[in-house]
Amino acid sequence: MPRIEKKFIACKDAAHATVGKFYEFKNATETSVDLCFYGDIVSDWWGAWQKEDQYPEAIKNFLAEANGKDLNIYINSGGGSVFAGIAIYNMLKRYPGKKTVHVDALAGSIASVIAFADSEAPTIPSNAYLMIHKPWAGCEGNAIEMRKMADTLDAVEAGILSVYEEHLAEGVDIKTVKKLMEEETWLDGTKAAEYFQVKVGEENTVAAAVQDFTKMYCRNAPKDLVGAGTADNERLRQQDQEKRKSIIALTMAHMGR
Repeated sequence: MPRIEKKFIACKDAAHATVGKFYEFKNATETSVDLCFYGDIVSDWWGAWQKEDQYPEAIKNFLAEANGKDLNIYINSGGGSVFAGIAIYNMLKRYPGKKTVHVDALAGSIASVIAFADSEAPTIPSNAYLMIHKPWAGCEGNAIEMRKMADTLDAVEAGILSVYEEHLAEGVDIKTVKKLMEEETWLDGTKAAEYFQVKVGEENTVAAAVQDFTKMYCRNAPKDLVGAGTADNERLRQQDQEKRKSIIALTMAHMGR
């Protein structure tokens, strides 16, 4: 997993303010390295509020440094930005090294697409989940803008379905998966194997990543996941808010405001 830390370099001239990025391979050997998706999938560095969040530029740099080594990819993510996730999926598919994907607890929304970057078939334990649903977006504006957003979402859904279609289990029609997306379906490893080419792994004890973002747009999240770790979730939420305030204040100071 690339360890990502944010370091601001003070500069009152906003045009020349810079941010240093640092990466550290985890469990690297001469032939393989680990890559973890344990947070949200976001568009860029500024959206990565937690060090676990991943974004296309970070993955691009990670893969360049991995230089063809095999990847052990671990996923426990509720998803995030569709376009960022598609970009990451395509980068992983192009990467020459072997990709072995393990869904530790949850590959939800666009993270479910990333799971299929496996060179063969991702491994999903019987107590882990693959969550698929129709793409979701916020929109405001007039009727023309609303209809345009609906058309955009339909086009995005078609792209996601094209990935799923490449990995269907024998005898499964893509229309069946489209219906599952419409209903927002949570598939444990055993159920996922009924619809997709996946390997069912042994149960594990990793907590699923049901975060505030997931709760906001998901209707059918299993109750045992949503209700888990309420006190810890609140503590982490408060820590996140404090971190956001600190970053914003530091950024404004560097801009001379």
